[in-house]
Amino acid sequence: MEDEKGFQALAQSKKKGAAAAKEQAEGRAQQEAIRKLVCALGDTLYKDRDKFERVLDAAEKKAGLALPGPARKAILSALSERDETAEICRDKNDKAGKPEPDSELRDTESVPLSESIETFFEREVKPHVPEAWIDESKLDPKDGQVGLVGYEINFNRYFYRYTPPRPLEAIEADIRVLETEIMQMLGEVTGTR
Repeated sequence: MEDEKGFQALAQSKKKGAAAAKEQAEGRAQQEAIRKLVCALGDTLYKDRDKFERVLDAAEKKAGLALPGPARKAILSALSERDETAEICRDKNDKAGKPEPDSELRDTESVPLSESIETFFEREVKPHVPEAWIDESKLDPKDGQVGLVGYEINFNRYFYRYTPPRPLEAIEADIRVLETEIMQMLGEVTGTR
C-alpha cells in the first residue's frame, strides 16, 4: 500500500511554508490511521470485492475515518489480486450489474468490411473465449455504428519484393576478411603486431 500513489499523495502538499508542513503532518497522521485500519481488517481471504468493501466500510466507520477516494482505491489495489476463482466484479453504476471488463484481457479484432461484426464475433471469438462480449460503447465518429471503421493496408503483401540472401560461401569469405582486419587492429592496440 505504501507504493500506491493515492496513499502517498495523502502526505504531500502543493502549498508552501508552514501551510505545507501542516498539511503534510495531517496527511501522515491520516496515513497512520489508514495503516491501523488495514491491520485491523485481519487476514480473512475475501473472494468477493463487494463483501470486502462492506467489511472495509464497517472498519472505516468503526475507526471514525472518512477515506478519500484515492486512498480507498489504493487499499483495494494493494490488498487485491487477480483470482480466476473469485466472484466476478460487477459495475455498481449499472442497474443490471454488468461484469466489469478486465483491462488485462482486452483485445481488438480487425473485421472485414464485407462482414457484420456480430457474425465475425460468433465465428472467430466466441468459440475461443465464451465469456467475451462486444463493447458497444465504442462508436465510430463518422457513421455512429459500433466499432471503428478503417482500412488496413498490408505493405509487406503489396510492396515487399523478396531477394534471396547471398551464397553462404560469399558471406563466410566476408567474415574471414573482417576477422583478419579485427586481429590486425587488436595487434596495433596491444603492440603485438
